[in-house]
Amino acid sequence: MKIAVIGSGFGGLASAIRLQNKGYETIILEKSDKTGGRAYVFENNGFKFDAGPTVITAPWLITELFELCGRKPTDYINLVKLDPFYRLYLDNGKYFNYNGLKENVIEQISKFNKSDIEGYYDFISVTEKIFNKGFSLIDKPFNKISNLIAIVPSLLSLKAYKSVYKLVSHYIKDEDLRKFFTFHTLLIGGNPFTTTSIYTLIHHLEQKWGVWYCMGGTGTLVKSLTKLYQEIGGKLYTNNEVTDIFINSFAGKPNINALKCKNGNIYDAEVVICNSDVGYTYKYLIENKFRKKFTDKKIDKFKYSMSLFVIYFGTKCRYDNIPHHSIIFGKTYKELLNKIFCSYELSEDFSLYLHRPTATDKTVAPQGCDNFYVLSPVPNQLSKINWKQEGETYKNRIMDFLEDRYLPELRRNLITEFYITPDYFEKNLNSYLGSAFSIEPTLLQSAYMRPHNLSEDIENLFLVGAGTHPGAGLPGVISSAKIAEKLIEEKYPLKNQ
Repeated sequence: MKIAVIGSGFGGLASAIRLQNKGYETIILEKSDKTGGRAYVFENNGFKFDAGPTVITAPWLITELFELCGRKPTDYINLVKLDPFYRLYLDNGKYFNYNGLKENVIEQISKFNKSDIEGYYDFISVTEKIFNKGFSLIDKPFNKISNLIAIVPSLLSLKAYKSVYKLVSHYIKDEDLRKFFTFHTLLIGGNPFTTTSIYTLIHHLEQKWGVWYCMGGTGTLVKSLTKLYQEIGGKLYTNNEVTDIFINSFAGKPNINALKCKNGNIYDAEVVICNSDVGYTYKYLIENKFRKKFTDKKIDKFKYSMSLFVIYFGTKCRYDNIPHHSIIFGKTYKELLNKIFCSYELSEDFSLYLHRPTATDKTVAPQGCDNFYVLSPVPNQLSKINWKQEGETYKNRIMDFLEDRYLPELRRNLITEFYITPDYFEKNLNSYLGSAFSIEPTLLQSAYMRPHNLSEDIENLFLVGAGTHPGAGLPGVISSAKIAEKLIEEKYPLKNQ
């Protein structure tokens, strides 16, 4: 059986590896010149910049891909655990070193508000319960209403109807500490004030398995998975952007039979797995007449995640006071997030994620240099912001801020610098509305209410990646591949098995 995978992000690579290893004949069609999707690598003046993602959790989901194929993960990748996981900076200069040791977290809390220590113990007890229930569903399909009905009692008992911020606020009273224990949803494209409290499981997930880095950068992980896929017989075609999906609707439910690429190449397929953006796939690759469920109206009705403005830069000196991952909170929190997620405005204020991989790995920059990217959440393209006009000004505001607060004489020490805007996500990554994480993880856009891993409209179309169940983030997109594997094996079992 021939299976074509559209897109070589982590969801596409994991799907192709799993199914190729099972005996299916797979190909990957990738728009870009190399694999990775959102995990692309920019190379400039001796620096290797991971486009993202850069936060690795639940590392066993990665290592099991190698083990399934009879390989030793350590022959391909070197994962190292970070400490601290993040340094969380407030606008007043105070910071919180966040890591996986309970006693260390308690020590950090005591610097802000000792009266919240007891509440934190209650909070971590609750997040463990949420994790035990929620994470067990991460690789389970939610294609049927019965899947949803079965978990409703659990959702109610875990108070999933509350937002992350509301649940945290029940246990933590200090406003600064509330920021520290709610920012995680932004790493998967969610607003902590509207994202379902189920996602507080991320706190326990990090406590349980840590936050990791792949030496050489996330791009090395992508290269290693690509190498593994090709070693087991998989075929990869880069510079092949799928622009047309040919569908046969003469007998029953519509069926894909071939894919056409921008370069004119046509590939036959009996099954198709889309790791491309869900909104883009349905709206621009599948004709309206074949979409009874996912009409344009339904696609537009979904609420999509924020986008990102990212500056990549390298310096001729090192800033050893800056850790691997830093979260820098702006002057406002809820007000800023409202502008990003609700009113789609570019705020005068901003919060930042500063990534310095050279804190852990000196190989991603020339000797004696530092490698950075700084990421600012911004509204998606519903904002109608003209980034060609606003981009340079916004970049300068961020760089001035970093030079003033964190990186002295930054401008004088720059070797290279460039940035991407929501236009990059929309045009280069074919992400609908330029959203960086696809569909926002609210309660009514989770599990059964997200686009399903098996299309309701097209008989042989399966969906993986950030926009489908279970959602964004490495654990989510890699688990979506496990779901697709199960569904395909059930629907299209190999004859010799």
